[in-house]
Amino acid sequence: MANYFSNITEEEMETFHILVAKNVKRLRLKNNQSLMDLSLDLGFRSGSFLGSAEACKNKKHFSLEHLYKFSKAFNVPIEEFFKVEE
Repeated sequence: MANYFSNITEEEMETFHILVAKNVKRLRLKNNQSLMDLSLDLGFRSGSFLGSAEACKNKKHFSLEHLYKFSKAFNVPIEEFFKVEE
């Protein structure tokens, strides 16, 4: 059986996570949402997870569920989180 993902590097994945994190932060700020307010809306007790995920620290990343909820909260299509700023 072929390994279709063997050509994806760790650096490539890190770049992808950074792209998503930057778009989450951009949209959060555009919508005047604090980390704490958004965290509470998602059911977290503090802003530490979202802060770590936005900064790509401690191997924290946003899940598809998070992105779906953000897209609803910010009233944007989910593709917005994968957008490369020019």
